[in-house]
Amino acid sequence: MAEAAVKNDPLCCSICLDLMKDPVAIPCGHSYCMGCIKGYWSRTQKKKVYSCPHCMQIFPSRPALNKNTVLAEVVEKVRTKGRQLVPPADSWAKPGDVECDCCTGRKLKAVQSCLVCLASYCQAHIQPHYKSPAFKTHKLVKAMQNFEENICKHHRKLLEVFCRFDRQCICCLCAMDEHRGHATISAAAEIKDRKTQLRGIQAEVHRRAEEREREVETVRNAVEAYKCSAQTAAEEAARVFSELTNFIERTRSELKKMIASQKKAAVVEAEGVLQELQTEISQLRDQDVKLKQLLLAEDKIGFIQSSQSFLDSSKSANIPRTILNPHPPFRDVMKAISELNVSMRHLCKQHAVKISAEVSKSEVFLSLSQEMDFQPICCHPRCCRPSLSLIKT
Repeated sequence: MAEAAVKNDPLCCSICLDLMKDPVAIPCGHSYCMGCIKGYWSRTQKKKVYSCPHCMQIFPSRPALNKNTVLAEVVEKVRTKGRQLVPPADSWAKPGDVECDCCTGRKLKAVQSCLVCLASYCQAHIQPHYKSPAFKTHKLVKAMQNFEENICKHHRKLLEVFCRFDRQCICCLCAMDEHRGHATISAAAEIKDRKTQLRGIQAEVHRRAEEREREVETVRNAVEAYKCSAQTAAEEAARVFSELTNFIERTRSELKKMIASQKKAAVVEAEGVLQELQTEISQLRDQDVKLKQLLLAEDKIGFIQSSQSFLDSSKSANIPRTILNPHPPFRDVMKAISELNVSMRHLCKQHAVKISAEVSKSEVFLSLSQEMDFQPICCHPRCCRPSLSLIKT
């Protein structure tokens, strides 16, 4: 463990687990940072026991502490050279990281993998591959996760050959055994070939993406123009229907005034006729009274003379007869209004159907399937090179 490694390092304080600062030696021979050992003894001062944190030797009294100048110089030189006694916290392998195959106990994070050794190494254990001539021919790559998946299960060799016939990676021994006679190529060459093809596909993807971006801008502009046109049409429809409503309202108001005027004139005329009839009735009643008196008169000569005037007036009198309209008043007017209602509804319905058809034809796209082709870029076995291996999902 890291603590064990620290305790075995003479330049490291076993309390703070770092290079000693102001190192001091206590009577048992162990050294610590002056601040660390003072703090340790301060925490145990209540027990009146002063001991070494490492060997647990107890001292009868609190030892005097003096800085070890020689050890301090050594520590400072090590610190200047950048020696790391304790690996940084981010150097330890975490879940999901590639672990060093040489570390014992708690493992450090691997920085590279060797395709010859078939192992992964941390920064410290990879150094022999950099310095020793024995490892010059070894191929180092970035630390690989699931290293076992890149090893042939039959021969325990690296899968560094690609069989184009069977479309799979194999080792060099498989190429000389089960895959003998098959068209093979190095995995690196196959990767290079596929990367070239994928870059071509990527370029096509970029081209189509740019084309689609231009189409998006065009469609957005068309949508804005469509919105403006729709707003204009809605405002024009509101204006026209408002004018029609106002026209109908004016016509209704004028018709109402005409009916009221006609009613007033007819009532005045009827009242005049009634007045004349009432006057005539009064006159006739007066004549009736006079006739009754005349018929009762005993003066024969006077009777003859008075009756002559009544006889003459009865012959010349031509009483006019009041003739009433046999039809209901305003019947024809209501009929005309009803016909107007039917005609306007029929006319409005015809034009509404026509206008609705025109509205339905007002679209952003003439034909989406013809104007825009949203076919994704895909790889099909028939259109790919034989060297491409497709994974069915």
